[in-house]
This record gives sequence, C-alpha cells and structure tokens, in this order.
Amino acid sequence: MPDPHEHHLGEILLRADNVSQALSGTQILRDISVEVKNIIRPNVQQGQVIGIFGRSGVGKTRLFRILAGLDKPTTGSVFINPDNTHPIPVKRGLVGLVAQHYPLFIHRTLLGNLVKAALRTGCSKKEATERSMEMLENFQLSNRANLYPGQLSGGQKQRGAIAQQLLCSKHFLLMDEPFSGLDPPMVNEVIEYIKRVSDTHELNTIILASHYLEPVVEVADTLWLMGKDKEGDTEIPGARIKEIYDLVDMELAWRPNIAFTQKFIDLIREIREKFGTVM
Repeated sequence: MPDPHEHHLGEILLRADNVSQALSGTQILRDISVEVKNIIRPNVQQGQVIGIFGRSGVGKTRLFRILAGLDKPTTGSVFINPDNTHPIPVKRGLVGLVAQHYPLFIHRTLLGNLVKAALRTGCSKKEATERSMEMLENFQLSNRANLYPGQLSGGQKQRGAIAQQLLCSKHFLLMDEPFSGLDPPMVNEVIEYIKRVSDTHELNTIILASHYLEPVVEVADTLWLMGKDKEGDTEIPGARIKEIYDLVDMELAWRPNIAFTQKFIDLIREIREKFGTVM
C-alpha cells in the first residue's frame, strides 16, 4: 500500500530574505527569512498551506502586507518563483489578500466583484465573465451571482472574497484571521474550503495567519510560529519566525479527523507551553 505521506519538495515558490520593518521608530518585524517550496506527491495534485500562528498584535498582519506587496519592508525583499532565471519581486496584485473583513465592493454584485478582479489580469470581458462564473460554480455560489455582499452570509462572503482574489492573483492567497468570529461548524466549513482551494492546482499556495491555533494546525502542512526574543526579562523589539514545524513529516497533514489524534493534541499542548516564552 503506498505511503499517503510520500512526497518531495520541488522549486521555491515564494521567498522572503531578511525582511524587517520599523514604523515611527518602532521595530515591528526583525530578520525574517522564510521560503515556501512546491510539495509534490505521486499521483496527487497538492497545493501548499502555510499557517502563521502568533498572538494578537505580534505583527502577523504587517508581515502579510509585505508578502502581498502592499507594504515595502524597511530592509529585505520578497520574491515569487525565485528559482527562475528572472525572479519576480512581489508587488501589489501578484498575491491575493483576503482581509478579515473580506475585500468585496458593496456596490457590485458578487459576479461583478469577480469580473472586475478577472479584468485586472488583462483578459476580455467575455473571458472574465466565463472565468468568474466557473469560479462561482467551484465555490458553490452560482445561485448567489447577482446578489450584493450585504445579501450574503458571512461564509458566502468569505468564499466570494477567496474566489475574487484567486482570479486576480492566480496561485498565491493570503488569509488574515480566516476563523475570527466563526462558530465551530463554520470553522470546519472554512477548513474544508481552504483544503479544496489549495488542491485545485499544484502551485496554489495559501498562507493564513491566526491566533486560533487548532484550526491553523488542522488545515496547514507547515506552521510558522511567530514571536519575539528575550534577553533575560527584556523583550527584544521586532517579531520574527521563531520556529517552523513540518506538519507533513510529523504526520499531521493530509489525514481526515486529524484534530482527534493524540499527535495533534500533543502538538497543541507543546505549542501552548512554548507560548509564554516565544510569543
């Protein structure tokens, strides 16, 4: 029987080199160097899901904005497909960002929001409409196409925002606090949609940040633990990636009902115990 966790890592899809950010004299981020590699599994179309866990206010959103090309770091750089002959510096529009309050225009229908996003990629109106309708169908929103955001449920708006950002950014999607304010059934629904979106294309890469640990570990294949260093009792300014967990090698990815396993419970406990020292 084939090993369900058999895989190897391919090319680097996104890399941050020595990223730091200071605002008004305050160090927010410090020396962040991370990379995301293509996960390749035999006979399986496998995307990438990276979870960033850290307490509220530690700098997750600031890092997100830099990875999305919305803000420039004080030092360092971010590249898409850095293994290519001509690596692409990240810029606005190359990476989709689903913020906590979903970036849908309230004066446009759901279909209108998606068409506008698709048009930004340079396709014709006809092609943009076709791609948008296909995306709505994939997200089970075809019957909501002509509704406005105010007429949609929270889950429908979130799915619509994900579809919108995928249309304009192709393979990269950042999600800021995707589980905030959701009840348990909706959290499970969002987890399933994140998995589904990541696996619709080999290069699809989703990076999500949250201070809700359990759903992040449940959906991710890699976990970045974000926090600050200390010298004695003094906190060193600027957050960084303190630890990286390879959840695939730990056999905590790609399994149904993973949240009920002892390995999952043990990891959650381990991270909680570290919370006070590394966060």
